[in-house]
Amino acid sequence: MQNVSHLLRTRRFVPLFVTQFLGAFNDNLFRTAMVMLVIYGIYRSEAQEAAFSALAGGLFILPFFLLSALSGQLADAIDKTRIIRAVKTAEIGIMVFGAAGLLLLNVPLMLVALTAMGIHSTFFGPIKYAILPQHLENDEVLGGTGLVEAGTYIAILGGTILGGLLVVQDPDGRYHAEYAAAAVLLVAVAGRIAGQFVPPAPPSTEDSGTLNDPDLPRPGLDWHILRASIRLVKATMHVPRLFVAIMAISFFWAMGAVLAAQFPPLVKNVFGGDQSVATLFLAIFSVGVATGSLIINRLLNGKVSARFAPISALLMGLCVLALYLLSRTWTPFPDLVGIKAFLAEPSGWPVVASLFGVATFGGMFVVPLYAFLTTSVPKSETARTVAANNIVNSGAMVGATVLLFGMVQLGVSVQETLLLVAAGTLVSAWLGRKLHQACVAAGYP
Repeated sequence: MQNVSHLLRTRRFVPLFVTQFLGAFNDNLFRTAMVMLVIYGIYRSEAQEAAFSALAGGLFILPFFLLSALSGQLADAIDKTRIIRAVKTAEIGIMVFGAAGLLLLNVPLMLVALTAMGIHSTFFGPIKYAILPQHLENDEVLGGTGLVEAGTYIAILGGTILGGLLVVQDPDGRYHAEYAAAAVLLVAVAGRIAGQFVPPAPPSTEDSGTLNDPDLPRPGLDWHILRASIRLVKATMHVPRLFVAIMAISFFWAMGAVLAAQFPPLVKNVFGGDQSVATLFLAIFSVGVATGSLIINRLLNGKVSARFAPISALLMGLCVLALYLLSRTWTPFPDLVGIKAFLAEPSGWPVVASLFGVATFGGMFVVPLYAFLTTSVPKSETARTVAANNIVNSGAMVGATVLLFGMVQLGVSVQETLLLVAAGTLVSAWLGRKLHQACVAAGYP
């Protein structure tokens, strides 16, 4: 932290950090309130609950797959700050629908708002990474990326906790979420105010010399979504170092999509925890990723490198395997219990430690890869490069959620999906090693 803490006192970083923080906070406040309300207050079937979690995850990610090419082109073509202000204004309107869905216990309306928030995040996503090389020095980019990721997951923690707390159960057993509905509107307004203070980030005309590659995507707007997506991905993935980095990030987030979709059903139907325990799981995961984001910056001392990626992936896999083994030996409670009773069980704290390890090593794995994407291409092409990454990421995540949905329908248990994730970390470790080798060959650390 010592080499990047000064960024938290500068206008070139703080407004973007706060805007991103509030956006992530609101995403998770709404999503957590929605999931808790639906799983604990509306549905009463394990299969329905697991299917809903998978569907909600897929709908949020789908816009990244469809619209990332357009968002990346726009971010490199016009001032990124103008886009930030536009999407934060749109968030207020989206949350009007989301709040209505929460108030009316209307699942389709909540899913519409969730999908719209996915579109909102699609257009903001390339900016939060691509703007950093414009506003920060080269030796600040890894630290700035780590701070953004840490802030994002602290925001996820706050939004997750608040979203769970604001879904209230009455003495008669009914659940309602009017407090959550008010909160998502207030946070959306605060995010728009913060976005107003982000410094200008006009299109860059800088050419990065040796980093320049004739095969990288070029400026220009192509409104044909499918064609633009294919061209963008093809041009970016043609560069070997970017291909390996994007594949590694995509595989990581595919596994993350499976874990995130299964947390609430895992807590309720395997560990016998109530919504407070589900909130605890999501909170621990958020703190872990934030911790890993800061640890890796310290280990790398601000230098962008993938040398710790393989071991981080392997350690993450071991923690997932430990979580699987603990879930297999867990004896569920006759009724749903809160945090105190859950942690009083002999395996309660080992479950928490395993989950924290999964998240911490995950953060250590993925943060340097994002920093690599934004520093190994010209500044005029960073947003499109991140957008290409988002397309492949979202395709992997949608594919993972579709696979998860299908496995649930075929009777695959929540615990067995953990085994799938544990096995997947071996592929992540292999990709991390390939990226490190590609970086060394290209002259990076």
